Amino acid sequence: MFSGDPSVAVAKATMELKKELQRLVKSIVEDTSSEDENETGLIDRANQTLQALKELKEGGKQRSSSIRKINDNNNNRNSNGSSNSIWASCPQEFRCPLSKELMRDPVILSTGQTYDRPFIQKWLKAGNRICPKTQQVLSHTILIPNNLVRDMITQWCKNRGVQFPGPIQYSDQDGLTEADRDLFLSLLKKMSSTLSEQKEAARTLRSLTKRMPSFRALFGESLESIPQLLTPLCQTKSQTEIHPDLQEDVITTLLNLSIHDNNKKLVAETPMVIPLLLDALRFGTIETRTNAAATLFTLSALDSNKPLIGKSGAMKPLIDLLEEGHPLAMKDVASAIFNLCIEHENKARAVRDGAVRALLNKIKNRVLVDEFLATLAMLSSNQKAVEEMGDLGAVSCLLSLIKETNCARNKENCIAVLYTICYFDRTKWKEMRDEESKYGTLSQVAQNGTSRAKRKANGILDRLNRAINLTHTA
Repeated sequence: MFSGDPSVAVAKATMELKKELQRLVKSIVEDTSSEDENETGLIDRANQTLQALKELKEGGKQRSSSIRKINDNNNNRNSNGSSNSIWASCPQEFRCPLSKELMRDPVILSTGQTYDRPFIQKWLKAGNRICPKTQQVLSHTILIPNNLVRDMITQWCKNRGVQFPGPIQYSDQDGLTEADRDLFLSLLKKMSSTLSEQKEAARTLRSLTKRMPSFRALFGESLESIPQLLTPLCQTKSQTEIHPDLQEDVITTLLNLSIHDNNKKLVAETPMVIPLLLDALRFGTIETRTNAAATLFTLSALDSNKPLIGKSGAMKPLIDLLEEGHPLAMKDVASAIFNLCIEHENKARAVRDGAVRALLNKIKNRVLVDEFLATLAMLSSNQKAVEEMGDLGAVSCLLSLIKETNCARNKENCIAVLYTICYFDRTKWKEMRDEESKYGTLSQVAQNGTSRAKRKANGILDRLNRAINLTHTA
């Protein structure tokens, strides 16, 4: 339960985010991070923290705006005399706690409090997930008609010889009406029906969740919605029994849902979601596999989902799809692996499941070099990964890439990986010295690279020079 003004909690959260952002920026600028805390990961975390700050501020503005609109509407109604004396004398129990006026469509919130539907829907639409009256966290946002209070209000109006105003057809900013909600519930019901109805419903849900953010939000109003969506995939005993079009539509609907920020935690933590995504990665059509990878990428944007997805065994099917090299899937697979590897334990999982070999092969073939090189640099904080890079010819590959690329970021990532190889594997020093003697590749980066690339390049050169001096002294 929350106590006091919710803005206090927002202020505290903002302060904590700012402190974390200051720490991350200091680590990036002053290079105080350890080799285990890759700078690329720090930059990504700083970006995520900035985004969280932005969303927190925008959410606060939206809540304030929503409350101001409600109050302004109340003041306007009171000032222009539309609320006459008969309505002003109605019992307190018949008034909405938000609008302070007679309720025309009373509904019950999960906390048991009753509100007029348009006003509580505006409150929820603004992103609030607490009861305005009790400040309790809402277990769900489903609104149940309060027929008892409605009947009492109707009788009260009848006794005074006035006509009950009746409910208005509420439509939110995205055009969602009660008819849309009825359609939504009927489509979910069809997901437990015949194959033809399942296919029709899945195709419609895929289209609606793609076009209408309000339909994505609907799935977050009940814990049963996502399991109902998954019913056709859970009912089949083997992958051969799953209709490929039906599987593609259901998986793509999950992708559409995961785009909605408020759904990311709910989707990932719903039992069977991740196992079904992994089945889709292994056995689906290439479109289904691509969308399953994209869903894992989108869900992994939430930090708490990263370890959950990693522990599920997602790395192996993602890397298998990466090795297959289908052009349609490469971008989403690359993004999913990168996002997951921001979490430290997922790096070890990726290395164990063959990520280093797969990434190097793609880089050698010049496939999505920017994306795969950034992931390789992130993995270079894992010693086993560094050893494997040395064995698989990463040094010659990265040195040749430095010479041919004009991208400063790629040069920086190449040097970052070479630095860790130089630090952990002395057997590669000769290859680096020969390259430097022949082409001056490292010196060029030390002079013209980014600030981080210069530091790493100079670190390699210093280590190589010390080794030569020690040899001469001996």
